[in-house]
Amino acid sequence: MTKMVPVPSRGIIPERDVDKRPILETHHLGIDFGGLTAVDDISLTIGRTEISGLIGPNGAGKTTVFNMLTNVYQPTRGTILLDGKPTAGKTTAQVNRMGIARTFQNIRLFSNMSVLDNVKVGLHNEIKENLFASVTHAFGYVKAERKARERALELLDFFSMADMADAEAGSLPYGAQRRLEIVRALATNPGIILLDEPAAGMNPSETAELMENIRRIRDTFGIAVLLIEHDMSLVMNLCEGICVLDHGKVIAKGSPDEIKQNPAVIEAYLGKKKEAE
Repeated sequence: MTKMVPVPSRGIIPERDVDKRPILETHHLGIDFGGLTAVDDISLTIGRTEISGLIGPNGAGKTTVFNMLTNVYQPTRGTILLDGKPTAGKTTAQVNRMGIARTFQNIRLFSNMSVLDNVKVGLHNEIKENLFASVTHAFGYVKAERKARERALELLDFFSMADMADAEAGSLPYGAQRRLEIVRALATNPGIILLDEPAAGMNPSETAELMENIRRIRDTFGIAVLLIEHDMSLVMNLCEGICVLDHGKVIAKGSPDEIKQNPAVIEAYLGKKKEAE
C-alpha cells in the first residue's frame, strides 16, 4: 500500500514523490456563475506520479474543477500551479502545452478519421513544421510526419491497438474508443492526465483492464493521473489520494481507508442514517 505523507501545502502526496515538486497545486480555487458560487476554496496537491481521485455526488462540482484546471473556465479566484508555473490567463491550448491533458465524460473523438490520425492530432505539441512546409511537403515536414506516425503507432501498441490504426475511430467498440481517447491525450506528452469518468459504460472486465492500463500509464510514462469516477470499487483500489467534493466544497481529503471511514463522506453519498426505532 502506498504511504501518503503531508506536504507544506497541507496536502498529502505519495512518499516516493515527496522530494519532487508537485505536478499540480491549486490554492483556494473558486468560480462564480452569474453571482452564484459553483465551486469554492478548492486546494489540491498532486504528486508527480500520483494516481488521485476527485469524487462526490452528482452536481458536486467535479467537472467544473476539471474545466478550471484546463482553463476551459477561468477561475474567479484562487491559483493553479502546473509544475510550479501559474496557468492564469492562458488558453486551453497553452495549458495543454504546459503539460496537462484530459478526456471527457462524453467521448470526443474525430469519428470519421482513422484511429491513427486521431492520435496524430494529439501529437501537435511535437510537430514544429509550419504551414508552408506542409503544403510544399518540404523535407522537414516529411520527416516530422514520419516521426509522428511512428510515435502514434508506439502509443497505440502500448494499448494493444496498433492493429486498429487504419480503422475509422467511430467504428470501434465503446471500450476501444475510451482507450483511444486516453491514447490521444497521452500523445500531447503531459505531466498529468485528467480522466473524466473513464469507466463510464464499461463492463467489469473492461473496468479491470482500465485500472491496469492507468497503473501502466503512471509507471511507464512517469506521470500523474487525476480521475473523476463514480465506480467506488475502482477509486478505492486504484487511487492513492482522494478528494471528496459536495456542493462545490471539499468535505474530505485522504487515503482510501480514511475516506471510506469519513462520516461526512458517508453522509454525502448515503444521507444521514435513520435513527434506530
